[in-house]
Amino acid sequence: MPIEETDVVVVGAGQAGVAMSEHLGAHGIPHIVVERDRIAERWRTARWDSLVANGPAWHDRFPGMEFPDVAHDAFAPKEKVADYFVAYAEKIGAPVRCGVEVTSVRRHDGHPGFRVETSQGDIDARYVVAATGPFQRPVFPPIVPDGAVPVQIHSNAYHKPEQLPEGAVLVVGAGSSGVQIADELRRSGRQVFLSVGPHDRPPRQYRGRDFCWWLGVLGLWDAQTPPQGAEHVTIAVSGARGGHTVDFRALAATGIELVGMTASYADGVLHFAPDLAANIAAGDAQYLELLRAADEYVARNGLDLPVEPEAHLLGADPSCVTDPRLELDLAEAGVTSIVWATGYATDYSWLDVDTFDEKGRPIQRRGISSEPGVYFLGLPWQSRRGSSFIWGVWHDARYVADHIATQRGYLVNGGIDRPGAGSAARQG
Repeated sequence: MPIEETDVVVVGAGQAGVAMSEHLGAHGIPHIVVERDRIAERWRTARWDSLVANGPAWHDRFPGMEFPDVAHDAFAPKEKVADYFVAYAEKIGAPVRCGVEVTSVRRHDGHPGFRVETSQGDIDARYVVAATGPFQRPVFPPIVPDGAVPVQIHSNAYHKPEQLPEGAVLVVGAGSSGVQIADELRRSGRQVFLSVGPHDRPPRQYRGRDFCWWLGVLGLWDAQTPPQGAEHVTIAVSGARGGHTVDFRALAATGIELVGMTASYADGVLHFAPDLAANIAAGDAQYLELLRAADEYVARNGLDLPVEPEAHLLGADPSCVTDPRLELDLAEAGVTSIVWATGYATDYSWLDVDTFDEKGRPIQRRGISSEPGVYFLGLPWQSRRGSSFIWGVWHDARYVADHIATQRGYLVNGGIDRPGAGSAARQG
């Protein structure tokens, strides 16, 4: 059976894969992007219906194209985000093959490169870029046994309130997904409990500028090392309904009952950690620190931006924070659904190379793995704080493509044969 050859196989055609294709194309490097579904599929089917981008359209995009039909400061709906990447792939002529699943990648024995086995045949490549990102396998904590409530779903399977049975809902997770889903459910008339863990809570806007702008001018997007223990702390910010600062006190005022981190379950009762006040206080401290840094920047640069003294006023903690519930009898409270907004884990089971630590995490530096020829793209903190964002992955892709181009140049100058240098296919 003929085996196709190319220089680079990029696995995944989300924002990371499309960005990677642009930079490889700019270097003139032959490559193929394989995607098991459609381009940017997770934006369409693994998010709730009302989701919008968390950053304004001027910020959450690639440098080469603006969002069509989305206002400069607006937040693009998820379908328009997916359409953006489809249009971008067409614009750059990305060689994307949809409906192709990679089942394994193995290093050749005795000659350079990798054998990439796919559902549509094998490909030999000198380099492989894992551009599947960090949102591959939903993390579903095994706390509440099956059958304890009628429905338990991860946030990736939640789409709208109507899909859940009548009754109260517990939402576990205080990042952007958790707070927006909890707010939507409460607005639909549900009784909602929200389990709040550690989080980063920036202002949506301050002194007339979006928090994305503030992180940029303050140099915080370029931070290369997360605070100790904060590698996976979620960001609580929302673009919903035109964008607003997430305020847990305001959520409590709407009737959402805040509880601490979900700790354990026994005999129909959920137990929560006594950490609610501490988690909210830590988020408040981060929020206020950003306001102070913004004020100092304004004063230092003599900017004429409107003052917002009221933004520094937090208000009194609600009773659910000062006297938190530590136990919840699910049946007694009428809880019929639990939505686990508890994040994702990576899944590189198809990548059979020696570049993972004992926990299955990629061993890499700025996307360059410990296994020569294997690269990663789209990881949180891959090179900086902004790596997980649309614009950040574009810049990370450029760095990876530059490295591939450099390595490819060594091979060319050394006279070493490589896939893509000769015929398009050979017999395997």
